[in-house]
Amino acid sequence: MFSRLLSLLLLAHASIAILLDPTCVRIGQSTSPAIVYYPGHPLYLKGIHHWASSSSQLAKCVVEARTAADLGIILNILGNRRTPFAVKGGGHASNPGYSSTTGVHISMYRFSNIVYKQESQTVEIGAGLLWDDVYAALEPHSVNVVGGRVTGVGVAGFTLGGGYSWKTNQYGLTIDTVTAFELVKPNGIIVTVTQASDPALFAGLKGGFNNFGIVTKFTMKTFPQTQVWGGLITVTAPHIDKIAAATAAFSKNVKDPKAGIITTYNFLLGQPGISQLLFYDAPTPPASIFDDFLAIPYFTRDIKKRSFTSLVQASPANVTTGQRGIFNTVSLLKYSPNILDVILNETVFWGQKLSLKTGTFISYDVEPFLPTIYSHNARSTAFPPVRSMGLLPLNLYYAYALPVFDNDFYNAIKTSANTILQAAIAEGGSSLVDAPVYGNYAIFDTPLESIYGSNLPLLTKLKEAVDPTNIMGLAGGWKF
Repeated sequence: MFSRLLSLLLLAHASIAILLDPTCVRIGQSTSPAIVYYPGHPLYLKGIHHWASSSSQLAKCVVEARTAADLGIILNILGNRRTPFAVKGGGHASNPGYSSTTGVHISMYRFSNIVYKQESQTVEIGAGLLWDDVYAALEPHSVNVVGGRVTGVGVAGFTLGGGYSWKTNQYGLTIDTVTAFELVKPNGIIVTVTQASDPALFAGLKGGFNNFGIVTKFTMKTFPQTQVWGGLITVTAPHIDKIAAATAAFSKNVKDPKAGIITTYNFLLGQPGISQLLFYDAPTPPASIFDDFLAIPYFTRDIKKRSFTSLVQASPANVTTGQRGIFNTVSLLKYSPNILDVILNETVFWGQKLSLKTGTFISYDVEPFLPTIYSHNARSTAFPPVRSMGLLPLNLYYAYALPVFDNDFYNAIKTSANTILQAAIAEGGSSLVDAPVYGNYAIFDTPLESIYGSNLPLLTKLKEAVDPTNIMGLAGGWKF
């Protein structure tokens, strides 16, 4: 009886072994079997998890690399075997296949060190972290970085795409504050990339996503941080016109670089509404900057002096976690009353139409910035390709339940973005015809020229030089 049971167990074990992907097995043999997780292991599900469920795929295995050296070995194996793979930092990408795969899924979770260096006023940040983690770690030192504005966003993809922050008006994009990248090149070699060591690659990494290898660590400038003022206000349909007027006035008139807002037009549970984030980078804002918003009747209001971490976590960004979702974007020059009316109309139209196709949440994030946001860095970067024009990235986000409606939502969000763009052009924004769009918001079939403009030929040549056998082409994302 025992021998029969043993035979069955051995047979079951052999059957499982046959199913194991040979590339995954090879990675385990060359690094450690303990960092390779297969379907059925609890850390496998953690590894492939994304904020939007539509961004998750069932990989052959999850590899939770421990070190840059591990990644060098892994890239060599993947390149030699031409195995598709993915690299996931925080998992907030909405484009399917951009940080997921049916091949080998590399999780950056263990790259979680944060090292603050007071003497150089910089911080080293691991590529597996969320901005929430970074802010909490820096808070005791009374310093901060130019990072994400809402909770749950990862450091890696956000930074490698550009990075719009509550501090962008003061210091530029997140990439403008990066002083070094630790990079595992496609050939497995580990390098520290700086302006001095390799200016072309340094520029290419600033907005070039994962084209040049796997970034394991970012070194960023830090800035003094006091308590801040702000939080979330929610407003119901009868008062949307007042929010629109306040938003248009703020965008046009407020020049204080410490002040910021995100006005989100939502369609939820059959009704339009507003989620209004206010921010001031000091414990108390000057009189009158936010008075128009504070005078509007509200459904909920959580506005106060607080820590920066508390303000970021006051955002409702995780309400739709686990649903299917897609982003898209439009670049604008201003938020006029007319454009805000168009955005409201789009919110209601698509909210009603897509609710018939399991749409659960339709939103448009209005994000005013000063026109000088790109002036904080005199050097060229992959993104933005043009720094003479301070563009405003409007973020469209649609959440829904069923995969059968994927194409309906993709087509709708592209149609809506074009409607808003054409309205802005008709209003006098002729320079928006070929204006670059933000890669972290852009939908997957956006032409590369629309993100990188005249930088694309140089970036393509750089990619060929750094990755001549196109190993990073085995991973998803924006590819030169």
